Amino acid sequence: MVQQSEKTLWELLWEYDPNGLIVVNSDMTIAVVNPAFCKMFQVNREEMVGQNAADFFGDVSDLQRVWENNEVIRGKEKEFPSHNLYLRQVIFSIQDQNAIACIMVDITHEWQRKKELLEFKRETVAKVNEVVDNQMKVAQEIAGLLGETTAETKVSLLKILKLVEGEMF
Repeated sequence: MVQQSEKTLWELLWEYDPNGLIVVNSDMTIAVVNPAFCKMFQVNREEMVGQNAADFFGDVSDLQRVWENNEVIRGKEKEFPSHNLYLRQVIFSIQDQNAIACIMVDITHEWQRKKELLEFKRETVAKVNEVVDNQMKVAQEIAGLLGETTAETKVSLLKILKLVEGEMF
């Protein structure tokens, strides 16, 4: 027998889902947020519910597009720099409930690793270019020195040849 105080499976899933979940009405008013969303954005549920989504997120064009076209946006990545978050989103409308839902998967750690790897690659390429440039300079200096000594040797040999030729005649 299920008691009133027990939560349904859906309520438990909503509460324990590690992804941020938010539902807004078609007028872009925030209706519901789950605990993971609150943790991600460091807000509490009470301050979010009833707030206009545009006031919180700024750009709600994806939410509006999903509602107006009854489409689904899957895998869109979005940065929230003020919260130091990088999220992958799934946005879909629930027309009969007058609602738009958004599931937000936190990929901040993965994104930071990619940025660090990209920076490492840039630094490596810069270092390789620096080494090649230095090698080119050294090669040019060596070539210059060889050219000078070869010229000096040629001059000396020509002087010796003139002396030898002069003694012969």
